[in-house]
Amino acid sequence: MNATTTFDGLTFIREWLTAPLRVGAILPSGATLARAMTAEIDRSVGAVIELGPGTGVFTQALLERGVPEHRLALIETGSEFATLLQLRFPEARTLWMDASALRQVALFDGEKAGAVVSGLPLLSMKPRKVIAILDGAFSHLKPGGAFYQFTYGPNCPVPRPILDRLGLKASRVGRALANMPPATVYRIQRRAPRRPGGEG
Repeated sequence: MNATTTFDGLTFIREWLTAPLRVGAILPSGATLARAMTAEIDRSVGAVIELGPGTGVFTQALLERGVPEHRLALIETGSEFATLLQLRFPEARTLWMDASALRQVALFDGEKAGAVVSGLPLLSMKPRKVIAILDGAFSHLKPGGAFYQFTYGPNCPVPRPILDRLGLKASRVGRALANMPPATVYRIQRRAPRRPGGEG
């Protein structure tokens, strides 16, 4: 275990002790999960928004996938994490804020993002907050854009009634069995509009 890994682990533990429901995990996500979360994203996707980056494990994976650092918007509610992200990724735009207020901010000079990568613990949040996060995220996504979310649970962390309310669909697109604990990755996208007289 190197010094950076140890530092990140201690930072996560401190943030978790301060707000366990907000952080959701006691340790940073592993490289296996980071690769699964970013497998469908590359430079061609365009701008990328990351929700709850923590210490930047997914952020680093996005850079390795070819996404330019200046094309990243990092939305982090933990003050210690936000400071760390600004130091590690100075060309990215780091916003210290709650992701449920995402609709209220302007990103990328009005350009729509191609993907959202979320490390947020949606299962520990109230439905109203999950709706606000998804609504805000999709307000910044271009048509065809995708929201990537992982979970340690057996099902999609966004309940079907919320998906239906927002006109979204979820597909399981990856697993990180080597992660501790094992995790599943879901891609959430807008549903295609129904054609008049058809079944959509």
